[in-house]
Amino acid sequence: MTSLIGEYDCKVDAKGRFMFPVDLRKQLETLFEKGFVINRNLYQKCLVLYPMTEWEKQNEKLGKLNRLIKANDVFVRKVTGGATQVEADNSGRLLIPKSLTEHADIKSDIKVLGSNNVIEIWDKTLYENFLSQDHDIEKLAQEVFGLNNNE
Repeated sequence: MTSLIGEYDCKVDAKGRFMFPVDLRKQLETLFEKGFVINRNLYQKCLVLYPMTEWEKQNEKLGKLNRLIKANDVFVRKVTGGATQVEADNSGRLLIPKSLTEHADIKSDIKVLGSNNVIEIWDKTLYENFLSQDHDIEKLAQEVFGLNNNE
């Protein structure tokens, strides 16, 4: 799958639908027609839109966990709770379930972001607040990539 990129301003209508960005749709190619699974992000107050193939990969991993182990059971529930299958209508709009719009505090203006293998959906104000937070990017890079001064 192509690495999804781009940041798009969209509007959510009164029914909770938004027009899927054309540029992202082009990046997805045939995957767009297969639909998506939308769910809460585990760490931020935003939503994650998984192309169906990505959701299937994740769900396969989750299916291998022993649900008789409490930590596994809780984790699977947190990851899958709220997950909803969505497809674009004839106009190219996707419907965000009401419970998920409430979770992400989505009003009308949203940011839709290509984020590697998934798409993030943020309330525009919350996203701007997130970007303005003082994150030590150098420290994060070192933690994530294990970089030192010699690399």
